[in-house]
Amino acid sequence: MRFSISGRTSFPSVASFVPHTLSRAVTLGIVLPATLVASTAFAQVPPPAVNARSWVLVDATSNQVLASGNADERAEPASLTKLMTAYLVFEALQTKKITMDQTIEPSEAVRRVRTDESRMFIEANKPVTVHDLVYGMIIQSGNDAAIALAELVGGSEAQFVNMMNTEAQKLGMTHTHFADVNGMPDPQHYTTAGDLAILSARLIRDFPDYYNIFSVKEFTYNKIKQPNRNRLLWIDPTVDGLKTGHTQAAGYCLIASAKRSLPGTTDGSRRLVAVMMGETKEHDRVQDALKMLNYGYTAYDTVRLYKANQVVGTPRVYKGAQDTVQIGVKGDQYITVPKGMGDKVKPQIEQIDPLIAPIANGQQVGTAKLVADGKVLAQFPIVALQAVPQAGVVGRVWDSLMLMFNKKK
Repeated sequence: MRFSISGRTSFPSVASFVPHTLSRAVTLGIVLPATLVASTAFAQVPPPAVNARSWVLVDATSNQVLASGNADERAEPASLTKLMTAYLVFEALQTKKITMDQTIEPSEAVRRVRTDESRMFIEANKPVTVHDLVYGMIIQSGNDAAIALAELVGGSEAQFVNMMNTEAQKLGMTHTHFADVNGMPDPQHYTTAGDLAILSARLIRDFPDYYNIFSVKEFTYNKIKQPNRNRLLWIDPTVDGLKTGHTQAAGYCLIASAKRSLPGTTDGSRRLVAVMMGETKEHDRVQDALKMLNYGYTAYDTVRLYKANQVVGTPRVYKGAQDTVQIGVKGDQYITVPKGMGDKVKPQIEQIDPLIAPIANGQQVGTAKLVADGKVLAQFPIVALQAVPQAGVVGRVWDSLMLMFNKKK
């Protein structure tokens, strides 16, 4: 299973706290966007007890799982379904397939939304903007808005549901299947806390221009003002999303995300995402999510090892139009460790030697290994930050002689 950290009960060495899956991911130069990898189950402070049937806490900055309980257990998502609906709508907006100021006339399908369901109170065949539908779906959790947007983007609800399932597989949500666009109960409509954490992290990362909608506290449509159902927006100013859900079968669900400053930096931030599924009381989902977010910030440190395009060396290049090349990392590199261990993590760079031109911008030229207490935690590629073309014939011949001489020494 993806989330399998609960079996560890001790912290004998730091090598055990980052699993091999993370090492493979960073070796490829990325933290896999579709995969949340497990950190250690042991921290100086154990996670707080929660009442959720399943839950997970992830650091979306380092893409690591900090704590979880039954995270791969099948659950009904209720209105958390609308996160995938929103993901596909945001994608359509980003690619200009639709626009926020576009006006549509909802079909008769919106009439089937019952009075006991969440609604934004749009009317069939009455013009409404995409802007209002997006805000109505996210803030008011309108099932009618979700249907109208699905028909607009997918051509029909059924086709949009197919798109949802296709996207879920692309994102790595392997325990998820959607049957509708808004989360009404259905035997073929299910997910897990772990899969919803993947979706939430990707939504935040992929659509920063639209994610701020989740932090809006209220929205008025058709002279009806409705508040955002995420009560944490009023309780913790660092919380800026994401979504609540509730049906009798699903219980009370909440995905909450918070962003706080990254200690030791002037421009960095750290984002956590807490997923709570199957709570018996609305109050519990709020308090449990808040407890878990605070736990993540106090029990763990996230360390920025390198900034994007940071130069970590200028090694010698042979047979090139220039004698040296700047090397570093293309993107910010982070790792999350138990509180107080950040200073113990030391990158060790192993460079390909010799470096021979031509070298492309972004080409891997070495590996940085993260070491603590003599143990390798993870590794990621060091790349050329500039291109180095080949030298002329004379330069290549001269450097070939130099390499032969150095090899004999």
